[in-house]
Amino acid sequence: MKIWQNKHQTSNVKPMSDATTDTVPERATPEMSKETSTAKQQTKLFVGFLAVAAVVLMGLNLRVGVVGASALFKDLQSLLGYGPVIAATLPTIPVLCFAVAGSVTVWVTRKIGLERAMLIALALLTGGLSIRAAESTSMLLLGTIVSMCGLAVCNVALPSFVRKYFPERTSLLTSVYTICMSLGAAVASAVAVPIARQLGSPVLGLAIWALLGLLALIPMVPIAVMSKKPRPTAAAKQHSPWPLLVTRKGLLITGIFTVQAMLVYSLVSWLPSMLISRGMDAAGAGVMLGVLQFISIPAIAVVMSIASRPRLLRTAFMLATGASLIGFATLPILPISLTLISVIFLGIGFTVFPLVMLSISRSGDSIEESAAMSTLAQTVGYLAAAVAPFVLGLLASALGNWQVPMWLLLVVSVAQLLLAYMLSSGVPKAAKLEPVDSK
Repeated sequence: MKIWQNKHQTSNVKPMSDATTDTVPERATPEMSKETSTAKQQTKLFVGFLAVAAVVLMGLNLRVGVVGASALFKDLQSLLGYGPVIAATLPTIPVLCFAVAGSVTVWVTRKIGLERAMLIALALLTGGLSIRAAESTSMLLLGTIVSMCGLAVCNVALPSFVRKYFPERTSLLTSVYTICMSLGAAVASAVAVPIARQLGSPVLGLAIWALLGLLALIPMVPIAVMSKKPRPTAAAKQHSPWPLLVTRKGLLITGIFTVQAMLVYSLVSWLPSMLISRGMDAAGAGVMLGVLQFISIPAIAVVMSIASRPRLLRTAFMLATGASLIGFATLPILPISLTLISVIFLGIGFTVFPLVMLSISRSGDSIEESAAMSTLAQTVGYLAAAVAPFVLGLLASALGNWQVPMWLLLVVSVAQLLLAYMLSSGVPKAAKLEPVDSK
């Protein structure tokens, strides 16, 4: 019996010895865990840095290819010799591409992933802008289509990218890329003609902006490489953008994106013509368009700062849409010498765009739902924006002046204010009851 007990005790000692041996790795685990945690934190910081750089550089690219071309249309027509049909088509291509190519963004991101889709989009943008260096009308059209299709995907995908990488700072990063967008547009419109003259060709003046697209590819390549391809899930099939049209939020976001796009692209296309028709010289009219873009930069910073605070989204929307309304109301009636007043208000009104993008970023319960909302709003909105400048131009040509088109824009700005008021009513008001509940 004693022998059995000794054996039993001995057998018990052995497992304890084994257990002690097994605890050696456990004692090393905290150190290994700490090293792993540090490595993960460093990787996270590196990816965060790359994501910020990508947002900034993509923001700079969002309008450069559009406004940089519009300043050179007359020189391009003189060089390439195309007719009035091509001349009228060129300004319409970008907005149509935003609508058509943007509509497939959700499908593309679902198949290959958000980051890979944006990488391919930037490659298309860079390649398309490069193609426009050829002195050929067909290459000009092809390059514009390819580059604007890439830009369209970036337009739609960027809010989802911001939400994915900066979920706690969507307001800040939305402000960053919209400010960069306005800055890029202002600089491009101001320097497009001087650069083209320095290079000796308007087509080279167009193609030079491919360098900015190439720069944006640098941070996106490692982000796309490190990202994981999405796994197909049944839930992903539910994120089609079109069912959102039957929802209140879907209708309101699509509606306000549509009217702001109509107003913005009508101004970008025709503001100089409107001012020239009222007696301003062409150079001064071009300066006013540049001033409008520059004014929007500090305005975006202020308005988005307001929107980022609890329960102040409606205040930000009312400030932006109210300023737009004042700008359109004063544009046809103020003396031409006081046009700067209208331009300042219109520049503040350009902040409606980042507010809408912020609303899109915050919509839905997932990144996929935000992407679906972005696709819906931008597809419908840009289709309408493509029609508006064309119709206003025809109307002004038929009437011989811009008075009626300017008043029509005022009506659209009233609709914009009303839609903004209804959309921002979705901000929870229950917070006002919290002091009562706490009592």
